[in-house]
Amino acid sequence: MSFKNKQLASDYWRENLKLMFTLLVIWFVVSFGCGILFVDELNQIRMGGFKLGFWFAQQGAIYVFLALIFVYVYKMNQLDHKYDVYEDDDVAETAGKTDVAGEAQQLQGGH
Repeated sequence: MSFKNKQLASDYWRENLKLMFTLLVIWFVVSFGCGILFVDELNQIRMGGFKLGFWFAQQGAIYVFLALIFVYVYKMNQLDHKYDVYEDDDVAETAGKTDVAGEAQQLQGGH
């Protein structure tokens, strides 16, 4: 990953940290808040025969965490394109093949 200048690198990491902080807050509210702090209020609601607070503590937080992973990947791909630091699939494939060929040559004793 190569930036054109230090200001772009700083802006990129600022946005990256803002995204991570936002997603971590959502994760905390759902896992800790819904599963522990607000459990009594949520238990007044039933979902699939189970109290909603119990459901969040046992399954809901995991589903939200998995969704947050996909949101993070999607948003980071957008951020990479915004700052022109994304990895092109063709370049990555070519680099991977070159590295494998070079490693094979080294294993055979070549330089």
